[in-house]
Amino acid sequence: MKFLIVGLGNMGDEYAHTRHNIGLDVVNAFILKHNGSLKSDRHAYKAEVKIKGKTCICILPTTYMNLSGKAVKYWMDKEKIDLSNIMVVLDDIALPLEKLRIRPSGSDAGHNGLTSIQEVLGTTDYPRMRFGVGNEYPKGRQADFVLGKWKTSEEPIVKLKIEKSVSAIETFVLQGIATAMNQTNNQTFSL
Repeated sequence: MKFLIVGLGNMGDEYAHTRHNIGLDVVNAFILKHNGSLKSDRHAYKAEVKIKGKTCICILPTTYMNLSGKAVKYWMDKEKIDLSNIMVVLDDIALPLEKLRIRPSGSDAGHNGLTSIQEVLGTTDYPRMRFGVGNEYPKGRQADFVLGKWKTSEEPIVKLKIEKSVSAIETFVLQGIATAMNQTNNQTFSL
């Protein structure tokens, strides 16, 4: 049984460890925990890891956020992975920093990465994990906020939530989305 784990973000040092790249950071942490290593491949950096006999194809798209669908479709088709076995990890300004939310489907909510995936796949019926980044920015400064680095005061909770996100991906792979949702969605993460 194969899974496709997708970390959304933008490549390049200027984007490293920004709010918008939290999907990359989560999936990278998942890969490292399971002793995988990333290699440059078609439309993405890719790693393959196994968890209790299940194969996870992990990708960090190199297409930039707005074209994420191209990488997702390519690897989904190449590895013959069912829509329900995809987990897309992304930032979400509609959720406070203390929250993670897993859903089996849903709208793109204005997120360019999800918009691209939806357009390319022709559906919104694929699982996603939204990593709350909050929305503490002045009117008209959303892009600066999401492309900005975490505040020093936020870093401990971000680190904790990355660990919890990795555990949630493991639960999704081993026990299914319903269990992952039940264990994650109602939690408030704090130090």
